[in-house]
This record gives sequence, structure tokens and C-alpha cells, in this order.
Amino acid sequence: QVQLVESGGGLVEAGGSLTLSCAASGRTFITYTMGWFRQAPGKEREFVAAITRNGRSTIYADSVKDRFTVSGDNTRNTVSLQMDSLKPDDTAVYYCAATRVIGDVTQEGNYAYWGQGTQVTVSS
Repeated sequence: QVQLVESGGGLVEAGGSLTLSCAASGRTFITYTMGWFRQAPGKEREFVAAITRNGRSTIYADSVKDRFTVSGDNTRNTVSLQMDSLKPDDTAVYYCAATRVIGDVTQEGNYAYWGQGTQVTVSS
């Protein structure tokens, strides 16, 4: 079992930055691929970024590439999402998720564990 708790959301002006954190329980954290997803009002949840086991590779949605950075700290069992140059379109509830499935990490169906989400609002 893995429990995930997100933090760091809030209100920021367009062009600003926020850092989201996800704290994970479980000694096997290092064996999971960690993903970030988001869901805007009236829209389906979409993939944002992921960091694979041991932090060997990162993957980003085209919409956030070069603006967001995902990183992990296995000593603290945390994964972070640094969000820069934020746009109003980035407004959403952001979710942290964990998976052991070796497959397409952009697909939410491959993730077994989810956090409760944290709200990010970007004003224009």
C-alpha cells in the first residue's frame, strides 16, 4: 500500500511559479514510477509529468514541457513538481499518483495509488 499526500497548491498570477510536493508512505517508494496529473473544471483528468523508478527518466506533456520540472527525493519519499511561467490554462486540481506497472506512464489507468489533489489557480 502507498499513501500519497499533495501540498503546495494555491493562487498565483500568470507568469509566476509554484512548487507542488507529494509525500509518499511505504519503504518501497523507490520502486514506483510517480506521476502528476491535473483536472480542470469540466475537463477530463490529463497527464502532466512523470518520473520513473530511481529518477532515471522524466516525461512531460507537451503543454508543460520546458515550464515544469518533476523531481524525486528517495531519502524523503517525496516527489515535487516545479511549475514556472504559469498560465491561466494551468488552473486545475493537481494529483500525485504512483504505479509499479511497466507501461505507458501517461495513462491514468496504469496508476494504482492517488493523492487527494491540490488546487492550483492561475489568475490572468
